Amino acid sequence: MAHSQQHYNQIRELFKYNQWTPDKTAQFEQLLQEAAQKQPTVKTLTTAYQHVWGYFKKICTVEEKDAYLNKLASLDPDHDELGPFLKTMTFRYQITYLLESKLIRDLDNSH
Repeated sequence: MAHSQQHYNQIRELFKYNQWTPDKTAQFEQLLQEAAQKQPTVKTLTTAYQHVWGYFKKICTVEEKDAYLNKLASLDPDHDELGPFLKTMTFRYQITYLLESKLIRDLDNSH
């Protein structure tokens, strides 16, 4: 989702009806590889990060919400401060789904 909404939608289609085949596995791997080659944009990152934020919006502090909104307003894919912030939030609140997500695992906390 953070790299390509189009690829994300295609991957979602593969998972419909829970009927998995070797062909679907190959398609899935191909779509992941293609999406990884695309550079995230403000739009794709915003969509992905808003999805992640949904896990925190009812449990976060006022300060965390303000930090999120400030980082979202100045989101820059080349100098991403929001992703590492959300990764920190994921570990602070131990959101299992996010801890296991590729997006969070791949985020660099060194910003």
